[in-house]
Amino acid sequence: MKKIINDPSAVVAEALRGMALAHPELIRVRPDPAVVVRADAPVAGKVALVSGGGSGHEPLHGGFVGRGMLDAACPGAVFTSPTPDQISAAVEQVHGGAGVLLIVKNYTGDVLNFETGAELAAAEGVDVRTVVIDDDVAVKDSLYTAGRRGVAGTMLLEKIVGAAAERGTDLDGCEELARRVVANLRSLGLALTACTVPHAGEPSFTLAEDEFELGVGIHGEPGRQRLPMEPADQLVARLLGPVLEDLPFAEGDRVLLLTNGMGGTPLVELYLAHGIAEKLLADKGIVVERRLVGSYVTSLEMQGMSLTLLKLDEELTELWDEPVNTAALRWGI
Repeated sequence: MKKIINDPSAVVAEALRGMALAHPELIRVRPDPAVVVRADAPVAGKVALVSGGGSGHEPLHGGFVGRGMLDAACPGAVFTSPTPDQISAAVEQVHGGAGVLLIVKNYTGDVLNFETGAELAAAEGVDVRTVVIDDDVAVKDSLYTAGRRGVAGTMLLEKIVGAAAERGTDLDGCEELARRVVANLRSLGLALTACTVPHAGEPSFTLAEDEFELGVGIHGEPGRQRLPMEPADQLVARLLGPVLEDLPFAEGDRVLLLTNGMGGTPLVELYLAHGIAEKLLADKGIVVERRLVGSYVTSLEMQGMSLTLLKLDEELTELWDEPVNTAALRWGI
């Protein structure tokens, strides 16, 4: 294992220390329990958005803390759910009197721990709501979940609901909006290589040089199929087909397309894949109104990619375009 680390057990703490030093104008970091909080929190009268999950998916979630997105993120150990005390501490740090919305990826540990954290916060009189995201169309159940997994669509949800909260939308409105986004969001990923969790010291699974895994999870969970390697045209078509069928998306739909890298994929390959995806969508009469290309929801150094489609309407498009100022996503400022 070659990684730029010291003690494997201290990776997250040391990374958070560096993140705080790199972005003091955007965030502050509470070390114990570990919470990343926007620098001006709590914002009085604003619904606070809190998310989190295992580390190793950076920039998700801490990189999306700031104006127009999250108020706080709870980073667990690598590929490990945050603890309830982290979640209740985050709520305490950012609650500005208008309630708190928790955005939770659908993994059993995340759901249970966020539920406990919400109960702790509610006992202190905070109005806390929870929305679970399950955008992965690969498998219905997996090693980590009951039902579908939450994957790259999470950052689109955080951006859109974060913009609404910044506008002053109340807690009921933010919760309804979040559920509407989840209902119109679908993703699918593939892996060319496995990743290595620092404390494990070896790859999480094995792929032959001429194989890829279709439908892999962001923790390296198995997907739909292990197949012989193919050219990019075929790989992108294999990703896009199940995504389009699942909602389903149809001719005339307006969409946001996220072409997301898993951590070890060069940007040149992501742009190549994105171009193929846009052409396939245009051939089906689906209009890509907004797009984003890059590594936003990763799996350490895994080589691979995912495609996410969100069906847009006027409100969702406007909220996507609203200003955002975070470490990993910034425009309109």
